[in-house]
Amino acid sequence: MTLGELVRAYFAYPAIQVYIVLTLLAACGALYLMESPWPVLAAVAAVPIVYAPVWFLLHRYVLHGSWLYKSPKTAALWKRIHFDHHSDPNDLGVLFGALPTTLPTILLITGPVGGLIGGPAGALAAFAAGLVTTCFYEFCHCIQHLAYTPKLAFLKRIKKLHLAHHFRNENGNYGITNFFWDRLFGTYYPQPDKVAKSPTVFNLGYTGWETEQFPWVARLSGFEAGEREESEPVAPSS
Repeated sequence: MTLGELVRAYFAYPAIQVYIVLTLLAACGALYLMESPWPVLAAVAAVPIVYAPVWFLLHRYVLHGSWLYKSPKTAALWKRIHFDHHSDPNDLGVLFGALPTTLPTILLITGPVGGLIGGPAGALAAFAAGLVTTCFYEFCHCIQHLAYTPKLAFLKRIKKLHLAHHFRNENGNYGITNFFWDRLFGTYYPQPDKVAKSPTVFNLGYTGWETEQFPWVARLSGFEAGEREESEPVAPSS
Protein backbone atom coordinates (compact mmCIF):
# COMPACT_ATOMS: atom_id res chain seq x y z
CA MET A 1 0.00 0.00 0.00
CA THR A 2 1.25 3.46 -0.88
CA LEU A 3 0.93 6.55 1.31
CA GLY A 4 -1.63 7.99 -1.11
CA GLU A 5 -3.77 4.85 -0.89
CA LEU A 6 -3.58 4.95 2.90
CA VAL A 7 -4.62 8.62 3.03
CA ARG A 8 -7.55 8.00 0.67
CA ALA A 9 -8.72 5.03 2.75
CA TYR A 10 -8.45 7.13 5.90
CA PHE A 11 -10.46 10.10 4.66
CA ALA A 12 -13.06 7.86 3.02
CA TYR A 13 -14.14 6.52 6.41
CA PRO A 14 -17.39 8.15 7.61
CA ALA A 15 -16.20 8.58 11.22
CA ILE A 16 -13.23 10.67 10.11
CA GLN A 17 -15.51 12.84 7.97
CA VAL A 18 -17.80 13.39 10.97
CA TYR A 19 -14.82 14.31 13.16
CA ILE A 20 -13.66 16.90 10.63
CA VAL A 21 -17.10 18.51 10.31
CA LEU A 22 -17.57 18.63 14.08
CA THR A 23 -14.08 20.09 14.52
CA LEU A 24 -14.93 22.96 12.18
CA LEU A 25 -18.27 23.58 13.89
CA ALA A 26 -16.78 23.49 17.39
CA ALA A 27 -13.91 25.77 16.37
CA CYS A 28 -16.33 28.28 14.84
CA GLY A 29 -18.45 28.18 18.00
CA ALA A 30 -15.38 28.78 20.16
CA LEU A 31 -14.34 31.78 18.05
CA TYR A 32 -17.84 33.22 18.24
CA LEU A 33 -18.04 32.90 22.05
CA MET A 34 -14.41 33.80 22.76
CA GLU A 35 -13.79 36.94 24.77
CA SER A 36 -10.05 36.47 25.22
CA PRO A 37 -7.81 34.09 23.24
CA TRP A 38 -5.58 33.07 26.15
CA PRO A 39 -8.00 30.89 28.15
CA VAL A 40 -9.11 29.24 24.91
CA LEU A 41 -5.54 28.52 23.87
CA ALA A 42 -4.81 27.16 27.34
CA ALA A 43 -7.82 24.86 27.06
CA VAL A 44 -6.58 23.58 23.70
CA ALA A 45 -3.08 23.02 25.08
CA ALA A 46 -4.46 21.02 28.01
CA VAL A 47 -6.21 18.48 25.82
CA PRO A 48 -3.20 16.44 24.61
CA ILE A 49 -1.87 16.37 28.18
CA VAL A 50 -5.12 14.93 29.53
CA TYR A 51 -5.96 12.75 26.55
CA ALA A 52 -3.01 10.35 26.73
CA PRO A 53 -3.45 9.12 30.34
CA VAL A 54 -7.24 8.89 29.97
CA TRP A 55 -6.85 6.83 26.80
CA PHE A 56 -4.34 4.56 28.55
CA LEU A 57 -6.65 4.00 31.52
CA LEU A 58 -9.69 3.35 29.33
CA HIS A 59 -7.77 0.96 27.10
CA ARG A 60 -6.19 -0.99 29.95
CA TYR A 61 -8.97 -1.13 32.53
CA VAL A 62 -12.18 -0.84 30.49
CA LEU A 63 -11.53 -2.26 27.02
CA HIS A 64 -9.24 -4.97 28.41
CA GLY A 65 -11.35 -5.51 31.49
CA SER A 66 -14.05 -8.15 31.77
CA TRP A 67 -16.99 -6.25 33.23
CA LEU A 68 -18.39 -5.04 29.90
CA TYR A 69 -18.88 -8.55 28.53
CA LYS A 70 -20.30 -9.81 31.82
CA SER A 71 -23.50 -7.82 31.35
CA PRO A 72 -26.00 -8.45 28.55
CA LYS A 73 -26.54 -4.68 28.45
CA THR A 74 -22.93 -3.90 27.50
CA ALA A 75 -21.79 -7.13 25.81
CA ALA A 76 -22.57 -5.89 22.30
CA LEU A 77 -20.73 -2.66 23.04
CA TRP A 78 -17.57 -4.49 24.13
CA LYS A 79 -17.79 -6.83 21.15
CA ARG A 80 -17.87 -3.92 18.71
CA ILE A 81 -15.33 -1.63 20.29
CA HIS A 82 -12.63 -4.15 21.22
CA PHE A 83 -13.31 -7.89 21.05
CA ASP A 84 -13.81 -7.91 17.28
CA HIS A 85 -10.73 -5.73 16.79
CA HIS A 86 -8.54 -8.17 18.71
CA SER A 87 -10.17 -11.27 17.25
CA ASP A 88 -9.12 -10.11 13.79
CA PRO A 89 -6.77 -7.09 13.83
CA ASN A 90 -6.86 -7.09 10.02
CA ASP A 91 -10.62 -6.44 9.88
CA LEU A 92 -10.82 -2.84 8.66
CA GLY A 93 -14.54 -2.74 9.43
CA VAL A 94 -13.75 -2.40 13.15
CA LEU A 95 -10.45 -0.52 12.87
CA PHE A 96 -11.99 2.85 13.75
CA GLY A 97 -13.95 3.52 16.89
CA ALA A 98 -17.74 3.64 16.67
CA LEU A 99 -19.16 7.17 16.78
CA PRO A 100 -21.84 6.41 19.41
CA THR A 101 -19.03 5.59 21.85
CA THR A 102 -16.15 7.81 20.70
CA LEU A 103 -18.01 11.12 20.53
CA PRO A 104 -19.44 11.00 24.08
CA THR A 105 -16.04 9.87 25.37
CA ILE A 106 -14.21 12.74 23.66
CA LEU A 107 -16.77 15.20 24.96
CA LEU A 108 -16.53 13.87 28.52
CA ILE A 109 -12.73 14.07 28.45
CA THR A 110 -12.38 17.51 26.89
CA GLY A 111 -15.53 19.44 27.78
CA PRO A 112 -15.03 19.75 31.55
CA VAL A 113 -11.33 20.56 31.16
CA GLY A 114 -11.97 23.24 28.55
CA GLY A 115 -14.93 24.63 30.45
CA LEU A 116 -12.97 25.01 33.68
CA ILE A 117 -10.15 26.80 31.90
CA GLY A 118 -12.01 28.93 29.35
CA GLY A 119 -15.76 28.72 29.91
CA PRO A 120 -18.10 27.79 27.02
CA ALA A 121 -15.59 28.93 24.41
CA GLY A 122 -12.89 26.87 26.09
CA ALA A 123 -15.14 23.83 26.21
CA LEU A 124 -15.84 24.04 22.48
CA ALA A 125 -12.18 24.66 21.67
CA ALA A 126 -11.13 21.71 23.83
CA PHE A 127 -13.71 19.49 22.13
CA ALA A 128 -12.30 20.54 18.75
CA ALA A 129 -8.79 19.78 19.99
CA GLY A 130 -9.97 16.39 21.21
CA LEU A 131 -11.41 15.61 17.80
CA VAL A 132 -8.16 16.59 16.10
CA THR A 133 -6.21 14.44 18.57
CA THR A 134 -8.55 11.54 17.82
CA CYS A 135 -7.99 12.01 14.09
CA PHE A 136 -4.24 11.86 14.66
CA TYR A 137 -4.61 8.71 16.78
CA GLU A 138 -6.79 7.08 14.12
CA PHE A 139 -4.36 7.97 11.33
CA CYS A 140 -1.52 6.36 13.26
CA HIS A 141 -3.84 3.42 13.97
CA CYS A 142 -4.37 3.05 10.22
CA ILE A 143 -0.62 2.98 9.65
CA GLN A 144 -0.26 0.34 12.35
CA HIS A 145 -2.89 -2.00 10.91
CA LEU A 146 -2.75 -1.50 7.17
CA ALA A 147 -0.13 -3.01 4.88
CA TYR A 148 1.86 0.21 4.74
CA THR A 149 5.53 0.52 5.64
CA PRO A 150 6.20 3.93 7.21
CA LYS A 151 9.48 5.73 6.59
CA LEU A 152 9.60 7.91 9.69
CA ALA A 153 11.39 6.30 12.65
CA PHE A 154 8.62 7.41 15.04
CA LEU A 155 5.91 5.74 12.97
CA LYS A 156 7.98 2.58 12.56
CA ARG A 157 8.49 2.35 16.30
CA ILE A 158 4.86 2.84 17.31
CA LYS A 159 3.71 0.39 14.63
CA LYS A 160 6.05 -2.27 15.99
CA LEU A 161 4.86 -1.65 19.55
CA HIS A 162 1.17 -1.66 18.67
CA LEU A 163 1.36 -4.79 16.51
CA ALA A 164 3.07 -6.52 19.42
CA HIS A 165 0.01 -5.65 21.52
CA HIS A 166 -2.20 -7.37 18.94
CA PHE A 167 -0.08 -10.30 17.84
CA ARG A 168 2.26 -11.02 20.77
CA ASN A 169 0.87 -10.03 24.15
CA GLU A 170 -2.20 -7.89 24.83
CA ASN A 171 -1.17 -7.19 28.43
CA GLY A 172 1.08 -4.28 27.54
CA ASN A 173 1.87 -1.55 25.01
CA TYR A 174 -1.57 -0.02 25.49
CA GLY A 175 -0.59 3.30 23.94
CA ILE A 176 -1.25 4.20 20.34
CA THR A 177 1.13 7.11 19.86
CA ASN A 178 2.36 7.71 23.42
CA PHE A 179 3.91 4.96 25.55
CA PHE A 180 4.93 7.12 28.50
CA TRP A 181 2.07 5.78 30.60
CA ASP A 182 2.98 2.20 29.72
CA ARG A 183 6.47 2.92 31.03
CA LEU A 184 5.05 4.48 34.19
CA PHE A 185 2.68 1.58 34.92
CA GLY A 186 5.15 -1.14 33.94
CA THR A 187 3.25 -2.37 30.88
CA TYR A 188 5.79 -1.27 28.27
CA TYR A 189 7.78 -3.87 26.36
CA PRO A 190 9.99 -2.51 23.55
CA GLN A 191 11.27 -5.93 22.39
CA PRO A 192 8.28 -8.15 21.57
CA ASP A 193 10.39 -11.25 20.90
CA LYS A 194 11.53 -11.19 24.54
CA VAL A 195 7.98 -11.30 25.89
CA ALA A 196 6.08 -14.59 26.15
CA LYS A 197 3.27 -14.90 23.65
CA SER A 198 -0.08 -14.60 25.37
CA PRO A 199 -2.60 -17.43 24.81
CA THR A 200 -5.40 -14.85 25.01
CA VAL A 201 -3.98 -12.26 22.62
CA PHE A 202 -6.83 -12.82 20.14
CA ASN A 203 -9.72 -13.44 22.54
CA LEU A 204 -8.83 -11.17 25.51
CA GLY A 205 -9.60 -13.99 27.93
CA TYR A 206 -13.13 -14.40 26.66
CA THR A 207 -12.95 -18.14 26.13
CA GLY A 208 -13.87 -21.42 27.78
CA TRP A 209 -15.58 -20.90 31.15
CA GLU A 210 -16.03 -17.17 30.55
CA THR A 211 -18.10 -17.77 27.41
CA GLU A 212 -20.24 -20.32 29.23
CA GLN A 213 -20.96 -18.01 32.15
CA PHE A 214 -21.37 -14.89 30.02
CA PRO A 215 -22.53 -16.16 26.60
CA TRP A 216 -23.84 -12.91 25.07
CA VAL A 217 -20.74 -12.00 23.04
CA ALA A 218 -20.45 -15.63 21.88
CA ARG A 219 -24.04 -15.58 20.64
CA LEU A 220 -23.53 -12.27 18.87
CA SER A 221 -20.32 -13.60 17.30
CA GLY A 222 -21.93 -16.79 16.05
CA PHE A 223 -19.98 -19.38 18.01
CA GLU A 224 -20.96 -21.79 20.76
CA ALA A 225 -20.03 -21.10 24.36
CA GLY A 226 -16.90 -22.98 25.38
CA GLU A 227 -13.46 -23.24 23.86
CA ARG A 228 -13.26 -22.47 20.15
CA GLU A 229 -10.60 -23.28 17.62
CA GLU A 230 -9.51 -20.52 15.27
CA SER A 231 -6.66 -19.72 12.94
CA GLU A 232 -4.32 -16.92 13.92
CA PRO A 233 -4.45 -13.70 11.89
CA VAL A 234 -1.25 -12.66 10.13
CA ALA A 235 0.30 -9.35 11.11
CA PRO A 236 0.38 -6.66 8.38
CA SER A 237 3.74 -5.66 6.95
CA SER A 238 5.73 -3.20 9.02
